Order: sequence, then C-alpha cells, then structure tokens
Amino acid sequence: MALIAPVGEPRKRKTRPPARRASHVDTRYAVPALDKGLDVLELLASEIDGLSLNEIARALGRTSSELFRMVTALGRRGYIEQRNGDRYTLTLKLFELAHRHKPIKSLTAAAAPLMLELVHRALQSCHLTVFHAGRVMVVGEVDSPDRYAFGMKVGALVGLTDTASGYVLLAFQDDATRHVMLASHQEVEGELDLDHAQLAKVVRDVAKKGYAEVQSRQTRGVTNIAFPIRGPLGNGIAVLNIPYSERIDKNLTPSIEAVKEMLREASARLSLLMGCVDAGGS
Repeated sequence: MALIAPVGEPRKRKTRPPARRASHVDTRYAVPALDKGLDVLELLASEIDGLSLNEIARALGRTSSELFRMVTALGRRGYIEQRNGDRYTLTLKLFELAHRHKPIKSLTAAAAPLMLELVHRALQSCHLTVFHAGRVMVVGEVDSPDRYAFGMKVGALVGLTDTASGYVLLAFQDDATRHVMLASHQEVEGELDLDHAQLAKVVRDVAKKGYAEVQSRQTRGVTNIAFPIRGPLGNGIAVLNIPYSERIDKNLTPSIEAVKEMLREASARLSLLMGCVDAGGS
C-alpha cells in the first residue's frame, strides 16, 4: 500500500549541484545508466510532493531527454510513479526491498514475538523504529488488544528532531555518527521547528536516563516512552516505543511506571538478540 503525501503548497527548493561526483579512481568502473537511475531515486527520496521530469533534470544537471528513458524504466519497474499530473514520486518498492534485507528482516523477526507479548501485558500499542535517510521510519507495529488502540503505521516516516524515537536514536550514538545523522536530517510534514540547543539538551538527558519519556509533540494526551535497541557495538540500531494513552473509565490498565518497566525489559531482551553484550544496561 502506497503512502500518499497530502498535496500542499510547493516548497522552495535549494539548487542542487550536478550529481556526477565519481572520483578519478571510480570512473574506471563507472556505469552511467545506473548512476542516472540512482541519482533520480535519491533525489525523489527527499521530495514529498514529487518532481516533474524537467525539475528532475534541472536538479541533477542533466537534460530531460537524457532522463526520459530512465524515468520511464523506473516507473515500469515500480520504483516511481506519477501523481498530480506530471509529478514523479517514489513508491514503497524500495521500502519493501529493505525489509527483505537481512538486518531489517532479522530485527523485525526477532522483535515480533516480544512486541506481541508486550502489548498483551501493557494493553498499549507499540512500534519499532529505525533511522532512515534523515528521518525515523516505523518498521514494525503491534496494536493493543484493548478495544481502543493508538498506533503508528508500518512505513510511516516521523521526525528525527521532535519525537521520542528520534531522541533515542540520536542519544545512543557516538559524536561522529550523531553529527552525520543530524547533517542528513530531512523534515517530515508537520515537523516542528528545530532548536539545536534544546535538542542537544534533550539528547543528553535521554542518554543519561537510558530512555525517553516525553509528551507527544504531535498528539495531545499521549506520552511516548522509548527505549534503545542496541547492536553488537552498543550503539542504538532501533527503538522500541509505546505511545502511552491513559484510560479514564472503569477499565483499569497498567500504570505508566509499570509499562515503562515492561518496555525496559523487552528492549533489553531484543538488544541481547541483536548481539549487544551489555543489553541489561539499556
């Protein structure tokens, strides 16, 4: 199922340098047609509203005639599609391919039974996120078994700088990796303005506590609790998140403190499965 971005006012686009950046050594093995195709995919990945063929050509420093057959081929193979007339956008085919990739497949396969157990204990939905192209992507989700469930759709992209998952992903990295992540940051629709000083403080606090617990900056009345999933090197490779919503009727559900401990335990178990030798310290 494709994610359809709402149509809004066209954004002002920064002028991009031509995408022909191969080094002298790399040119010995250059595959121009492949380079053109990858340039198109990478460009469209950062364009919510899509681009026309002429806009793609200008952004990549090429001509429309150079790219016409490439764009047609990518469309025929299902990687891009036309919407809103002549504008090209990515489909979810790359996302589907990524899920066949062993690291993501291993992560989601290991997480699935733990997440299912967690939601039945906590009576809250939970989702699993990873860093992806300057944003945060939901790669796994299990709804609460309760009648009322608040959850995130698999494939959804959320902000790196204004979500609990983003805070955790940034907090559990070395300085160099964090710098690269922030340098590649891409805004999602509705993402709040970035305050670098405030973000740095939040990230330091999350690293010190070992998890994030913040009021949602997107949905009123939801408390996001997020714990890191750590890899073999101890860095954060994913985040297990519960968007906690409190029942106010007679149906008693676990408290936020109890749910936090359940989430801490589940994230430590999943980190262990991912090869983290110090998973208990999450």
